[in-house]
Amino acid sequence: MDIDTLLTTTRSVRRKLDLDRPVEPEVLAECLRIAQQAPIAGVFVEEFRWLVVDDQQAKDQLAQLIRSAGEKSQAAYGHLVTPSTLTSGRHLLAVLERIPVYVVACLRGRPAGDNGALTAFYGSAYPAVWSLQLALRARGLGSTIVGYHLGEHESEAAQILGIPTDVTQVAMLAIGYTTTTTFRTATRPPLQEITYYNRWGAMG
Repeated sequence: MDIDTLLTTTRSVRRKLDLDRPVEPEVLAECLRIAQQAPIAGVFVEEFRWLVVDDQQAKDQLAQLIRSAGEKSQAAYGHLVTPSTLTSGRHLLAVLERIPVYVVACLRGRPAGDNGALTAFYGSAYPAVWSLQLALRARGLGSTIVGYHLGEHESEAAQILGIPTDVTQVAMLAIGYTTTTTFRTATRPPLQEITYYNRWGAMG
């Protein structure tokens, strides 16, 4: 797969995860090592952590939190997404216990400060999350960010996973092999409609 295809067809995979095929620890570890090389603010290099969750009891407990928050979110905001997105989201909520493995991207510390500080904090984790998704896709695996619970239930998830109170769960990925290798580019607005030059609203 060439790099442009990888970048333009790596999707959030919810309905096409193989729930019966285990993810080999060595394959996941290779992807995590690759994702470690993502850009990160220097002050957070030593503060970043991955937490791999494949224990069934932990997954069962997390599923209850995620499903509770997810159902509320979908009831409140489901009208803002496409029917197919809502359907795939509902499917994911129904099979959370069967996800082969979850990976949580964490940063030591709690986000605080102005927009610059928040940008540095969260911006030091998401490049690694995206790099992990790309590395997974290149090896026949899919992923989707699962974040419903990180508002109302972050502390409860932390208790389940033994995460200290001074550590922020930035993103959780549900991961598994995919049941298809055919993924297409998504529908997006034309570039010329969303790109400005030198001043907000100035088209090229």
